[in-house]
Amino acid sequence: MPITTASLNSTQAQLFGSTFEAIRVECGAGPLYVVQGGVGPPLLLLHGYPQTGVMWHRVASALATRYRLIIPDLRGYGDSPKPDSQPDHASYAKRVMALDVAQMMSALGHERFYVAGHDRGGRVTHRLALDHPNRLVAACVMDIVPTLHAFETTDKALASAYYHWFFLIQPGGLPERLIGQDPKFYLDHKFAGGCAPGSSLAPAALAEYLRCFRNPDTIRGSCEDYRAAASIDLAHDRADRTRKIETPLLVLWGEQAFVHRHYDVLGVWADYATTIQGRSVPSGHYLPEEAPEAVIDALSHFFSGFVL
Repeated sequence: MPITTASLNSTQAQLFGSTFEAIRVECGAGPLYVVQGGVGPPLLLLHGYPQTGVMWHRVASALATRYRLIIPDLRGYGDSPKPDSQPDHASYAKRVMALDVAQMMSALGHERFYVAGHDRGGRVTHRLALDHPNRLVAACVMDIVPTLHAFETTDKALASAYYHWFFLIQPGGLPERLIGQDPKFYLDHKFAGGCAPGSSLAPAALAEYLRCFRNPDTIRGSCEDYRAAASIDLAHDRADRTRKIETPLLVLWGEQAFVHRHYDVLGVWADYATTIQGRSVPSGHYLPEEAPEAVIDALSHFFSGFVL
């Protein structure tokens, strides 16, 4: 698959530093935008909502001394393609997002690799582990429980904390129109609600997320991600309900986040994976940006136990 050079914009360059470069890798959605850098075995980092690969900037320099980091913007987000919507939302299924990154890693020459995914990226990681198990050496998911479990156990607490799950899936362009009227207000509200008290994200990173959300196609693509999660992803997950992740799995979550308050996190994941370990870290929902040192330590320690 073709690989072409790209350029970090000034904000991305400020956040990642001079040792990282940008490329575009042709995949099923079109040319994914990818930031890469570092030396060592390959580590794929997948971002969450409403972010881009920039969310890894506070852990990237340290991890790059041990790993070759590959940090894409998922389809629908950032500077990656935003495929047209479909009635069944199949163009944003986690199955196709997982295939995107599997194809990308093959194009870059990485047939086996480590992966860590936060939030939506964690859900892509879950599907990647089910659909492409032979590609993964070890995996980490951050601040999630499986999508199927979350929907099947939804209650008032989840619907209140994760209101956006049910807002973004509304049809007819409703969430796109409302978010598009004032994307800065929406993002500020979203991040304030997810961060731990006294914690904040880097102003430059916030500016980058806002740049992307000023594009109506990013708003639409991210809504389609959630619409797929509430429809076709559930069909795929139910079909695979008796299959467990065989890849060694690390689960991390914020000790001041909803997941910590609401779930027996390891107990839930034990029903979906064969080999798990994990713990909370001192943060809200945005672990790599709120508690970078804890994330660096946890990932480095965990992945060092599994030789590529």
